[in-house]
Amino acid sequence: MAERTLRVLIVDDELLARQRIEDLLAKEPHVEIAGSATDGEEAVSMIEELHPDLVFLDVQMPGRTGIDVVETIGAEAMPPTIFTTAYERFALKAFDVAAVDYLVKPFDDERFAQALARGRKAAEALAPKSKYVQRITVELRGQMRVVPVSMIDYITASGPYAELHVSGRTFAIREKMQTLEEKLDPAIFFRIHRSAIVQLDRIDTLLHAAGGDYAVRLKDGTELSVSRARREELEERVGAR
Repeated sequence: MAERTLRVLIVDDELLARQRIEDLLAKEPHVEIAGSATDGEEAVSMIEELHPDLVFLDVQMPGRTGIDVVETIGAEAMPPTIFTTAYERFALKAFDVAAVDYLVKPFDDERFAQALARGRKAAEALAPKSKYVQRITVELRGQMRVVPVSMIDYITASGPYAELHVSGRTFAIREKMQTLEEKLDPAIFFRIHRSAIVQLDRIDTLLHAAGGDYAVRLKDGTELSVSRARREELEERVGAR
């Protein structure tokens, strides 16, 4: 399963301090900077609007402090927070309002990485768990093999079996198409026909054949029929309408 992208909000009234954190985050995989705020008022608005997974929050800022930000949002509603400040004496108060870590400026790369790891762990613990399967187990020559659903290009029906097509290989499982459709994330997979499910990102071209028939061509060149009943929804899903 691919690691979840961590969306981070940076709050600090000092430009150089914000840039320092941005530069360190740029080196980290699976991290996205959701935004930057320059004071407590802006921080409250951005937290409520963006719902970041993690916040780097300066304690001492003009007007509303970092502690004020947490108290305004509410400690229970606040995303996991790493406080940053030049004053170590604020550490106790920071942990009183549920900070996952506390960075005293100037901090080195190693200490930052340690804090980020704690922040990521806290964010992942709060993340909603997907109700959709991430892996499908198939039997191959007497052995069980685990296929990540992210690797499946498309699925077709074959009698009592469903066939998973993965990078040119085919794996058969005894599963109904309806059951598979319900197990797969509809944001990623779409049933284009009673006998075919495709991963939307694998679609290259929508085809309109003579006689009113429809099909899709995948990036590997495979062509699959699309039922007329599913055509309009498919076009909407891929942004063609």
